[in-house]
Amino acid sequence: MEYSLSNRFVEEISKNVVGRTEIIKLMVVSLLSQGHILLEGNPGLGKTSLAKAFAQTIGGEFKRIQMTPDTLPADILGTYVYYQKKGSFDLRKGPIFANVILVDELNRATPKAQSALLESMQERQVSIEGQTMRLNEPFIVIATQVAFGAAGTYPLSEVQSDRFAFSVEMSYPSGRDEVEILSRIDAIESGKCKQLLTLDDIVSKFETVKEIFVSDQVKQYIVSLVNYLRPSPSLKSPMSTRASIALHKGSRALAFLEGRDHVIPDDVKFLAPYVIQHRMFLRPEAITEDITKESMLNEMLNTVPVPKE
Repeated sequence: MEYSLSNRFVEEISKNVVGRTEIIKLMVVSLLSQGHILLEGNPGLGKTSLAKAFAQTIGGEFKRIQMTPDTLPADILGTYVYYQKKGSFDLRKGPIFANVILVDELNRATPKAQSALLESMQERQVSIEGQTMRLNEPFIVIATQVAFGAAGTYPLSEVQSDRFAFSVEMSYPSGRDEVEILSRIDAIESGKCKQLLTLDDIVSKFETVKEIFVSDQVKQYIVSLVNYLRPSPSLKSPMSTRASIALHKGSRALAFLEGRDHVIPDDVKFLAPYVIQHRMFLRPEAITEDITKESMLNEMLNTVPVPKE
């Protein structure tokens, strides 16, 4: 059963990252559903370490982009450079052409630099000087974001957030986990994760995941969850169809990891908060009324009828 694949990722990455089992599983789901994932939280919670460890287990070409306020689109995509000896302009490719892109502190870059990722994340291609080029497969963006409002940050636009299939809020470790981190800190800082899959393995699993069956009832459940929040007066704007698509694709990947050939409602229910929360932009008046994303998500999951298998 492919559930062992999820366990293998958890076991390998947990050598360098403590207490993040559920997040690791979500990252595997993101990979197999050909989505991108956003890790959010305060500095010092291991977001970068987790993303780097996961990238090592995937293999392929890995690039890290450290976002800063002076980052330019060309620093991400690349640019044409004139070589005097050759008398011509040649393309110097940017880090976006790798298989695994770790975008560290995404919201420290200006909106102009953030927008350089839009086409690549959605269409898996880039346009440079009017020329369109396909990106390598597999291609996944693992981005980290520091807490909203921190010094020197620019909030992600709704369009940028929508390009991420999943997001997860990384909280502080439990007391037991933090003690374990202290006990293993030397090994954690010097350790590396071994590669678990080849690029061909990953691409072949993409096709297998697409064959997972999703019933009409489960599809309707996905749409009903998203539609429940769309007319909410607490949100600045309704969520796009990308939310439904990400939930559909992610549920297939999760069913595959669990060793099933079909999606069940529990797959959808588990992934829904990770798919929807970063697509929710609360109105100021909702915030003043103490309405939170968590309370709205709980209401959605408790109100929308779950179909029988």
